[in-house]
Amino acid sequence: MSDVIHSNTQDLDSAYQVENLIAEDIDAYLDAHQHKTMLRFITCGSVDDGKSTLIGRLLYDSKMIFEDQLEALEADSKRMGTQGQEIDFALLVDGLAAEREQGITIDVAYRFFSTEKRKFIVADTPGHEQYTRNMVTGASTADLAVILIDARKGILTQTRRHSYLAHLIGIRNIVLAVNKMDLVGYDQAVYDKIVADYTEFAAGIGLTVFTPMPISGFKGDNITLPSENTPWYTGPSLMQHLETVEVDATVNAQKPFRMPVQWVNRPNLDFRGFSGLIATGTIAPGDKVRVLPSGKTSTVSRIVTLDGDLEQAVANQSVTICFEDEIDCSRGDVIAISDNPPEVSDQFEATFVWMADEEMLPGRPYWLKLGTQMVSANVQAPKYQVNVNTMEHLAAKTLELNAIGVANLSTDKPIVFDAYADNHTLGGFILIDKITNATVAAGMINHSLRRADNVHWQATDVSRENHAGLKNQKPAVLWLTGLSGAGKSTIANIVEKKLARMNRHTFLLDGDNVRHGLNKDLGFTDADRVENIRRVGEVAKLMTDAGLIVITAFISPFRAEREMVRQMMAPGEFVEVHIDTSLADAEARDVKGLYAKARAGQLKNFTGIDSPYEAPEAPEIRIDTSALTAEEAADAIIARLIP
Repeated sequence: MSDVIHSNTQDLDSAYQVENLIAEDIDAYLDAHQHKTMLRFITCGSVDDGKSTLIGRLLYDSKMIFEDQLEALEADSKRMGTQGQEIDFALLVDGLAAEREQGITIDVAYRFFSTEKRKFIVADTPGHEQYTRNMVTGASTADLAVILIDARKGILTQTRRHSYLAHLIGIRNIVLAVNKMDLVGYDQAVYDKIVADYTEFAAGIGLTVFTPMPISGFKGDNITLPSENTPWYTGPSLMQHLETVEVDATVNAQKPFRMPVQWVNRPNLDFRGFSGLIATGTIAPGDKVRVLPSGKTSTVSRIVTLDGDLEQAVANQSVTICFEDEIDCSRGDVIAISDNPPEVSDQFEATFVWMADEEMLPGRPYWLKLGTQMVSANVQAPKYQVNVNTMEHLAAKTLELNAIGVANLSTDKPIVFDAYADNHTLGGFILIDKITNATVAAGMINHSLRRADNVHWQATDVSRENHAGLKNQKPAVLWLTGLSGAGKSTIANIVEKKLARMNRHTFLLDGDNVRHGLNKDLGFTDADRVENIRRVGEVAKLMTDAGLIVITAFISPFRAEREMVRQMMAPGEFVEVHIDTSLADAEARDVKGLYAKARAGQLKNFTGIDSPYEAPEAPEIRIDTSALTAEEAADAIIARLIP
């Protein structure tokens, strides 16, 4: 009996040892998996170059497809009528119904997979020109780009465009994957010709280093293992290259320390820290830091995380930094190493990728978001637009959808930045339409403008309050907007006469009058209308600084520009007056004969006919000219201005 008990005890001990070994192996595996490096990459190129098929093959070969997914994929492949294929790998990432129906990629599809050496996030980006903005979105966070070329077609326009964008966005690692080699009989001459052509093109855009390889996403040649079909190719397979290439996180850790502040962490009175994601560099307690744009300096006392304090933090870590001193720091500020801080400016040259269906309107204010900073920005007319086929610089007055160009811009207050070539986080930005909140462009700062350092605001001893006090009035801008023929000029003139009788100091800016001098060089395109209102707004601002009541009479058809002028003024000084007249009534008056010319095609870009008028949504004053005479309208405006 004792022998049996002893035998059972030994069996239990052995079982416990096996369980412990298994648990240790699992812990070791999980620890190794947790500390794997991450590579983000994109596949891009022209339509039907095989981007989605390649990603599907990578997922399949990496054993990242479950059995039920595989069964569904096989069923989908048969249902979609795939020619001679058991599996259509593209269906793994072409998730939209429209994509499957048309056999194209429209949206950016992100997929995660891993191998024993590394974790991956891959973005399958569309090849159609109209979806170039989606490609830019996918490339914005990528460490590597796989540029696919159909071996039968060679280099196409989208190949050049996507290569240029990948290089422009700052992707250092480029793989030139000559795909569908099985359809050209694995001919080395075809491969060599494509690589030679691409090398010549790449040199023209400054892309001197890339990794070429012949592949077949469908057959699996040189995807995970070297292919016997290409004995003349001695380089790595695609997966071998992806597993070993250096990622940007390593490079970022070697750059000067930068951390945009996302929020002030103040859970109680005993703790105050500044939280954010480290963009570049390393930081440790005791390091001297500078907070920008204020320039205040301090020393790091602690680096706090959910798992405890750190002795050192590096790029791509989210941390909370505490200072030894109580200095002002808030969201939008940047914490940087003290002896090598980023720049601060309000005027820049930048490269733009226009992503909106509506063309860029120079002078129109947009929201600019850079890191955690949000400011108002005005873009000037482009210096040039880039022809992606020839790389030549073309003259341009604006940028349309998918166009790439260089232009100057200015912001309403200084922002903290690095050149995009040095720091993607503090050099890359987006422009947001103030009315629709849609992202209209992605931009990369090239450098600040010298004028930003040489032109300074000159302080004066007599303030705008002194000017207004001398006139015994409160400055204001009465902004009359409405269709041509609505009665703006008539009403504005009466308002000024009545205010003059009340001993008020005024000035009337009329739309036609300023075009005889200040805005003589402007036409009536949308871009010129934007610039017209911008200039008038700046003049009105100067006049309010002088203490005047400014009365304006402009069609000012766009809400964005009227809002731009409002933002120039002190709170409460801008009074929007909508002279609300129907198009039929305005056209019936047609005092200047402009509507007749517009209807006859003799006057282009006329508001209400072939150019839009965006009526105010919430004006301070609305004048219905069908119910009020010009005198009554003027009295209503003055009653609102001077209760």
